[in-house]
Amino acid sequence: MNIGFCMCGSFCTFSKVFPVLKELVKDNTVFPILSPSSACTDSRFGTAEEHLHRVEKICGKPVWCEISEVEPIGPQKLLDILIIAPCTGNTLAKLSHSIADTSVTMAAKSHLRNARPVLIAVSTNDGLAGAAENIGRLLARKNFYFVPFGQDDPIKKPASLVADFARIPEAMDAAIQGIQLQPLLLRS
Repeated sequence: MNIGFCMCGSFCTFSKVFPVLKELVKDNTVFPILSPSSACTDSRFGTAEEHLHRVEKICGKPVWCEISEVEPIGPQKLLDILIIAPCTGNTLAKLSHSIADTSVTMAAKSHLRNARPVLIAVSTNDGLAGAAENIGRLLARKNFYFVPFGQDDPIKKPASLVADFARIPEAMDAAIQGIQLQPLLLRS
């Protein structure tokens, strides 16, 4: 399959995403797409340059970071599925309101024109607060699927949600068939 793999700026989850990316490239062609935040921000979890280099090395392809690079995804029918992992609360809000002002949101908009699946692996500190409405809106929309998720620290961060990134391949297989992998909500 041809997979678009988007990464947004939840830097603390990158270490969980890289092993999944390595697994996906074994049997698929993976086109890496980074949000402006993940492509340009240095954090305590590594520099932007380190992340870009690592993603390009895993995928064997240059990272797409610009809207102009991802816009052809839809017209050229480049992808079978688009995966957004991690997907931040900011990107959830933009997707749920059809805002396409970043490489990731434009990739989704362009890909959705072909009625093909978008798989979201949420990672947001306000998943049970401000982002809850956006998660609900996307759950009700056609062609959006979620990797099962749950609270990552119910005591210290009671509103925070994170996907089980190891389940991305399983959720991807289900989404390709038009099925939401269940159970969607995981226990802490």
